[in-house]
Amino acid sequence: MTDHLSRTTCAFSLLILSAFAPAHQQTLQNATITDLSHKNMDFAMNLYRRISSYNDKDVFFSPLSISTTFAALLMATGGDTREEMLTGLNLRQLEEANRPELIPRLFQLLHENITQNGSLQLDQDMTMFLSEKLDAEKAFEEQMREYFQAEIKTVDFSNARRCVARINDHIKGKTKGRLKDMISTLDAETELMLVDTIFFRGEWKSPFNSNLTKTEPFYIDNYNIVQVQMMYREDRFYMGHDVSLGAKVLKLPYDHGVSMLILLPNKGVDYTVIDDEINADRFQGWLRNMRKIKVEVHLPKFKMEESYELHKVLPDMGFSTLFTNIANLTNLHKNKELKVSEVLHKAVIDVDETGTTAAAATSVGIMPYSLPPSFIANRPFFFFIFHEDTNALLFMGRVIDPTKS
Repeated sequence: MTDHLSRTTCAFSLLILSAFAPAHQQTLQNATITDLSHKNMDFAMNLYRRISSYNDKDVFFSPLSISTTFAALLMATGGDTREEMLTGLNLRQLEEANRPELIPRLFQLLHENITQNGSLQLDQDMTMFLSEKLDAEKAFEEQMREYFQAEIKTVDFSNARRCVARINDHIKGKTKGRLKDMISTLDAETELMLVDTIFFRGEWKSPFNSNLTKTEPFYIDNYNIVQVQMMYREDRFYMGHDVSLGAKVLKLPYDHGVSMLILLPNKGVDYTVIDDEINADRFQGWLRNMRKIKVEVHLPKFKMEESYELHKVLPDMGFSTLFTNIANLTNLHKNKELKVSEVLHKAVIDVDETGTTAAAATSVGIMPYSLPPSFIANRPFFFFIFHEDTNALLFMGRVIDPTKS
């Protein structure tokens, strides 16, 4: 029997605020959660490109966890810091004058829509750890509770060892034990930690037969080949071909309204060329143009555990003042000068025969297949785990070497 923990996906985002020594927009009326999902997806693709530019390794993270964390922090910001965050998060068109609560409200509605199916095993939690010495604005605390159902806990950050243990225990519990010892130290100047966790356990609607799994080669590139456990299933799935990209797309459904979309570059197509071409419009084009056909699917089992220090990446995406001594977080505290010192994100995924555990129109040119094809993922590919009704992107990644875990 497959361990239930081997079918989960989880992630957490950790945002740390520290004290420091002093030293005309376009609007979209009647914004919907569909608009939010679209904007979040483009933010995710932009972030993916930044992360992948640092290395040619596997990539995996939760766009929903990261964007939710920053949407919460957005309520604390003002001035240039807020404007930069709206741009960096790709949310400026959703902003309406005199309605600062609109974006948090959209995130609230998105979360409610995703979780309204009680059978979907997706748990997202936000907790704010506040320093006993920080008298946060009551309005901010109330908004955190109202829009993000955040739990607020006061801690003594001067007792670093105790705080580290408490926060690690919290993250471990919220991710069903998948993420342990996430932080090792705390800066003495820490005033607030914002922790967002997300845990997903999904079972394939059409499971793979483990008896058909066998060892096969996976071609990392022209020179490196590894042996992987390749799963196999023949069934009817939604599939298509993005002609301009030179890649196949396949949708594998989980139970309860979540699916994994796999983008497989054709043989001879460099996956790094595709990196710059993935966006929300293209993603929607794939979904619109795929056809349900009988297909032989070959997909490697894989596990991934990836960590990112996003405070080193986000400044390149327009978050200029947030991590500096001129950050404007006056809606969190009127008189105390604060900045974001760290943004940590870690995500874990395990894909096997049973499923997955993790704790303007663009001309896409998708061409349906006319004959029953094979979809053989024996070379680097991309994957996206998304909620069908809202198209909210829960997790995304790139598999370069399935044997690395």
